[in-house]
Amino acid sequence: MRLMTKQVGASSWILIDRPVDTVFAFFGDAENDPRWRPGVVSIARHGDPGVGATYSQQVAGPMGRPVAADIEVTAYEPGRRVAFVGTAGPVRPRGEYVFEPAGDGTKVTFSLSAELSAAKAILMASMVQKTMDAEVSALPRAKDALEAD
Repeated sequence: MRLMTKQVGASSWILIDRPVDTVFAFFGDAENDPRWRPGVVSIARHGDPGVGATYSQQVAGPMGRPVAADIEVTAYEPGRRVAFVGTAGPVRPRGEYVFEPAGDGTKVTFSLSAELSAAKAILMASMVQKTMDAEVSALPRAKDALEAD
């Protein structure tokens, strides 16, 4: 018997008027996330930035209650790419930032995806999709934070 699942996801990109190394350093350390992701209640890195680094993260959940949303870095290619996977919480998304030089600045593409079991898809797909859409649409806040520095 094959279990049914549903894939949800979102992706967006933005141009940031800062060099690739500066932009990579910002996104490469998720402790910067509260500066641009409004749903982050708290976050703390365990280990040096890079593959295998983990972050304990609390995000705003239903009715304002904090929800664990810990992540682990799965790819860390300086100046090119950072990827992560959720390790705690009701949904375990995969995410990726890709960095490309764009004139004097940097193009950042942010993608999120998650595979939901049939039960979670029925109960949560709409809410998860809305959350992912909000996450990737927050990129202008990262741009503002980086360009203000």
